[in-house]
Amino acid sequence: MDKNKPIVGLIMGSKSDLPVLESTISKLKELGVSFEVKVISAHRTPDRAVQYSVSAKSRGIKVIIAAAGGAAHLAGFIAGHTILPVIGIPIDATPLSGMDSLLATVQMPGGIPVATVAIGKAGAVNAAILSAQIIAVGDEELAKKLLAMKKAMAQKVIKTSEEVENGI
Repeated sequence: MDKNKPIVGLIMGSKSDLPVLESTISKLKELGVSFEVKVISAHRTPDRAVQYSVSAKSRGIKVIIAAAGGAAHLAGFIAGHTILPVIGIPIDATPLSGMDSLLATVQMPGGIPVATVAIGKAGAVNAAILSAQIIAVGDEELAKKLLAMKKAMAQKVIKTSEEVENGI
């Protein structure tokens, strides 16, 4: 596999979503997962969204992460046009604090699944990890990186616990 060829498609409905997606980008880089980043709107550029969806698999993309706020139809729109796994990140972009985005992303009709993560930055990190876990089913090197990451998280909690227990 060409390590420079993107295998994760990271798309956002608006450039204003990029600050949240910096967490996704950082985690994908940390795990050594190649990706591409695009701004594609389900509402403002529907033809571009369809083209992206239908061409992704043939271009080597294995998972699509779609982030959007407000009406947040991007992940579902993409999922309706591809058989690739789609992970939706709801963005907190309205006075409803992202609840509208969460519901729009998660409430898909049967047959059009979208794996949906938490609103905002925690979801952005989890989308990167989930995409890596999906890919790691067939990539032992990536699976080892994910295991090491989980062990490091556990060690950090244990260290913190020991500090608290020792009164530090």
